[in-house]
Amino acid sequence: MSLAEPIDRPSCVDPLEDVLALVDVRSERAATLTGHGDWTLRFPAPAGAKFNSVIVGSCTIETEGLEHPLTLRAGDSFLLTRPQEFVLSTSPRTSVQSASPFFRATGGTSAEVGPVEQPVTARLVGGSFTFGRRARELLLDALPPLIHLPAHADGAAMVPHLLSRIDHEAHKGRIGANVVTEHLAVVLLIDVVRYHLAHHPDGTSWLQGLGDPVVSAALHAIHADPARRWTVRLIADATHVSRSTLAARFKAAVGQGPLEYLTRWRLELGAHRLAATDQTIATIADAVGYGSEAAFALAFKRELGTPPGSYRKEARKHDNETPESE
Repeated sequence: MSLAEPIDRPSCVDPLEDVLALVDVRSERAATLTGHGDWTLRFPAPAGAKFNSVIVGSCTIETEGLEHPLTLRAGDSFLLTRPQEFVLSTSPRTSVQSASPFFRATGGTSAEVGPVEQPVTARLVGGSFTFGRRARELLLDALPPLIHLPAHADGAAMVPHLLSRIDHEAHKGRIGANVVTEHLAVVLLIDVVRYHLAHHPDGTSWLQGLGDPVVSAALHAIHADPARRWTVRLIADATHVSRSTLAARFKAAVGQGPLEYLTRWRLELGAHRLAATDQTIATIADAVGYGSEAAFALAFKRELGTPPGSYRKEARKHDNETPESE
């Protein structure tokens, strides 16, 4: 079961909830790494995103985008949002080893590295998350490659428990396990996004726009009724500011104008319906605010690079080829 059920309902008022419903986040089994003494491990690039939490000791992480190694202490967590390799280490003097063989030896759920007769220098629990086709453009590209969630952050103390629960559900295979793990993965993502937005207000994206009260109000209005015949004046009226104020603040925070954002969001909703339902293109066009199938198809091809019918075929083909384990 997917969190992005193809049901007809009013769009969520909260833009973040709306996007999370479309990215179709799914969690994979959690795994534990225990390191003794000095060690350095290189991890392969995750298919989607990678979450790790230090529960004992400390280590450093290096990955593309970090100028210097980042020290992770007990209680700290990190989210890797890009498909790129990363290195965990307790000493820069040790040679780099591949992490994969250590996990393969135990079936992928745990690994031990370093001289076992030496004290534990770091223990981490981590999990991987995969997403639907549009997740990178909708959410992941709006986030930095790596987000550090320090131990003192709201929600940080719950991360090891959530990852352990994901692991428990995956191993037990009880009814409803997939739904539980998907929801837990969403909780982890929301905690990280909240912390990131609260402490890094710079940048331009729809996520950054949620930190500006005027832009946030505009985003909420658009997401509450995306099919409405919006104009800049109507959106400005909904946010109780002038058109010029709305346009300037929206552009500064999001990186595009409110009507440009509206167009893109309508097409994302249309793309989701194409992939997840058997509705006709004309029905979808009307549902997302287009007056005709031709207008929707023209905008869809211009923005997403392919006609709606071709997009639907490729989405179905991708879903049929995707292993159930993903």
